[in-house]
Amino acid sequence: MTYPLKEKLLKQLQVIYEGVTLNDSVDAIADKLITQMALSDDAQGPTPFLNRWNESDIVMITYGDSIVNESEKPLVTLKQFIDSHLSNELSGVHILPFFPYSSDDGFSVLDYSSVNESLGDWQDISAISERYKLMADLVINHCSARSIWFENFIKGEGTGHNYFFTASPNDPLDKVVRPRTSPLLKPVTTKQGEQFVWCTFSHDQVDLDFSNPEVLIAFVGIIKQYLDAGVLIFRLDAIAFLWKEIGTSCINLPQTHEVVRLLRTLIECANENAIIITETNIPNIQNLAYFGNANEAHAIYNFSLPPLLIYSLISGDCQALKHWLMRMPPAQNGTCYFNFIASHDGIGLRPAEGLLSESEIGTMVNTMQSFGGLISWRTGEDGSQKPYEMNIALYDALKGTLDGPDKHQYQRFICAHSIMMSLEGIPGIYIHSLLGTENDYEKYNNTHHNRAINRHRWQSELLNEQLANPYSHHSKVLAGLKKLIAIRKQQNAFHPNATQFVLQLGPELFGVWRQCMNRSQSIFCVANITNKPLSLRLNELNLIETEQWHDLITGQHITDLNSEFALLPYQTIWLTNKNTGE
Repeated sequence: MTYPLKEKLLKQLQVIYEGVTLNDSVDAIADKLITQMALSDDAQGPTPFLNRWNESDIVMITYGDSIVNESEKPLVTLKQFIDSHLSNELSGVHILPFFPYSSDDGFSVLDYSSVNESLGDWQDISAISERYKLMADLVINHCSARSIWFENFIKGEGTGHNYFFTASPNDPLDKVVRPRTSPLLKPVTTKQGEQFVWCTFSHDQVDLDFSNPEVLIAFVGIIKQYLDAGVLIFRLDAIAFLWKEIGTSCINLPQTHEVVRLLRTLIECANENAIIITETNIPNIQNLAYFGNANEAHAIYNFSLPPLLIYSLISGDCQALKHWLMRMPPAQNGTCYFNFIASHDGIGLRPAEGLLSESEIGTMVNTMQSFGGLISWRTGEDGSQKPYEMNIALYDALKGTLDGPDKHQYQRFICAHSIMMSLEGIPGIYIHSLLGTENDYEKYNNTHHNRAINRHRWQSELLNEQLANPYSHHSKVLAGLKKLIAIRKQQNAFHPNATQFVLQLGPELFGVWRQCMNRSQSIFCVANITNKPLSLRLNELNLIETEQWHDLITGQHITDLNSEFALLPYQTIWLTNKNTGE
């Protein structure tokens, strides 16, 4: 059942601000939110369970300046690269924060209303959004300590002077959960005297106070501007930490979930095709909670996939990956998973808690370090230091096994993506995965930031030379992934919400069965996750004998369903009874 917009907002605002002393009534706040979005009180949401995605959706994750050319703006260079190399493969592009910033490669925002001049302007952003579904970050938990808002906080006047969350060092803060080891509170001298500002991530990233409705109203205005610029997918950055309440963990609080519901209400009324993706790098069960009752995030990042898949491929054992997938609920109508293996951040380890043992996580951490990776740490509940994420380029992370580097790096890398693309959900592929980019030690040494190792900046001329060389691994990786994408986009059984069953084929073969909505197409996706040849007994798949089966990747036809299919190290097959792309 749908409700007029204002009626629904009032219910949500009452939940968010229960117990909070407000200057305005919730009725007045609702009016301001509706005005910010240029909507009417009786606006209605979209048709229930509107189909916003399908098997053709593939999103590339990139910084605005991942590829540069001195003669033009990076956003222009980026669009030219996508148009030239990936226009047939990509449906969407996630441009990481493209605003003026002071640190953290864009996630410490100075001004939400402007495009970083070093990248381009709003016209360049719109040029990309006109051809591809544009995904943008709503850096909603915090902003830069050098922003106008925070300068006004110090002065005690002007927009932003009351936007920030403060606490006392004497408050009970021992339960607060954070992904960093830096001090939580930052002492700041203001016109009102010394205040201690909450900093979940760094002292240049000061947390906003959403118990003040003015902050919510300001961000709804920002959302409206992004919608007008063509943004269709909103990534809610670090959303789990949004609401703070002294004496609690200050993560995943009920008010945070209600804010997500409210933003979804407004965004859907403004554009029924727009969606929200929550970025919550937290244990799996907590992450799943951001689906709500199909009324919060349209999609959630599948954060447990990267560490589990990498562990499977370096250990030759996919048991943990299978057990996790078997416990994952199918996404409800109107929701889906956002699958990825690599991104601008490291490979998070918190989402592997309870899925891999501490010993297995430790072994993986040691292996990544031996492959040239770095480790970022957090402070555990008991005060000990625990690994938070592994910082390494995915191509290097898959250069070998627990026994060390080997000759199967390329095959292992392609295998990882073939598995990811076969799973329920929308695939998101980092630009440096598409290009097979390796660890950038020079950038790390220049910045001393662990994540810089996986944030290389390509010179376009050098990149084009590499891609034009059929013998370079960069060229091979791009060609190999483009082949998989081209096949995947045509198959109905790879719809993000198509049925998925995990196959029981032992620890060395990973497999899932996908079936499209009308059951006309099945695809059995099986991967050899070891560095040795293996055989798959086809009768274990229970293929229907009256149908013709063939591998979508190699084109090989199956003539005897009681035979064995020989799989090379890290080879994947997509066996189907029907190629819906023909």
